[in-house]
Amino acid sequence: MVAGLAATSVLLTGCGVGLEAQGRPQKSDKPDSAAVSDARKKLADLVVKGRAPKTGFDRDEFGPAWSDVDRNGCDTRNDILKRDLEGEKFKSGTHDCIVLSGTLHDPYSGKTIDFRRGQDTSSDVQIDHLVPLSDAWQKGAQQWSATKRKEFANDPLNLLAVDGPLNGQKSDSDAATWLPPRKAYRCAYIARQIDVKAKYEVWVTSAEKDAMQTILDAC
Repeated sequence: MVAGLAATSVLLTGCGVGLEAQGRPQKSDKPDSAAVSDARKKLADLVVKGRAPKTGFDRDEFGPAWSDVDRNGCDTRNDILKRDLEGEKFKSGTHDCIVLSGTLHDPYSGKTIDFRRGQDTSSDVQIDHLVPLSDAWQKGAQQWSATKRKEFANDPLNLLAVDGPLNGQKSDSDAATWLPPRKAYRCAYIARQIDVKAKYEVWVTSAEKDAMQTILDAC
């Protein structure tokens, strides 16, 4: 476990590479055969258990929202917006940290969304935890250290800029109860969820594993 945490820390903070350069969504919606095969192997190795009670869950258990974990001066939300949007513009004087606008090609719906920072518009694009924090809490994270939970909540592998209403619809659902409506993205979505769960040793329920396997079989 110590080695795993060390590896995670390197990913998040090492070599001067900011979050915006990590976990970048692939240009192709469909993973190649090697990636699908790797996902199948990782899924087979995931522990299958029932969902634990949600007792004690709070967002604060995963650290302050959108911490600057890589210490590049930008919070995680803006790092992911910078990574996933196109044609982004930044607030002057912020060293290209605060994203004011940009275009998102939403992987979940296929829509093109014009993002504008503002009280009434910022929520049009939200940052989704592919493996929701509550889901992780009920499948192992209750026993993690505070440091590991903070790393999980800010890991770019587990973060994606998406359509805000769809992110709200997904809430804390796992693959057994919610999938992106855009079917072309489901293979990539499931493969990435599996990567996250394998990296952090988050278990899956039997229904969740069956749903993941069904998607991978159709890839």
